[in-house]
Amino acid sequence: MSRAFVKEDEGFVPPGHFGLPERADPGFDAAAARALLEAARDGNTPSAESATGYRWGEPRLHRHVERILAKAEAAPEHEQDTRFIRVARRFVSAG
Repeated sequence: MSRAFVKEDEGFVPPGHFGLPERADPGFDAAAARALLEAARDGNTPSAESATGYRWGEPRLHRHVERILAKAEAAPEHEQDTRFIRVARRFVSAG
């Protein structure tokens, strides 16, 4: 059987492309928090977890998520992304 048909990477989720800075960058955690939230909104959490190295609900990211959530909730109602707000609330309550 050709190796093209052998599923060697079962369970592997390739990292998405989230435009993250280098891990050493002081803004990495904030960018990782946003990437996780956006991916969750779009139904692609595993890809963001793979790209960021953080799992959903990571306590280290809570302050960033809370800041992102506050900004999203402060937007005028007609501009709010209600799905994004729901996943951000779920993230904070997961930890």
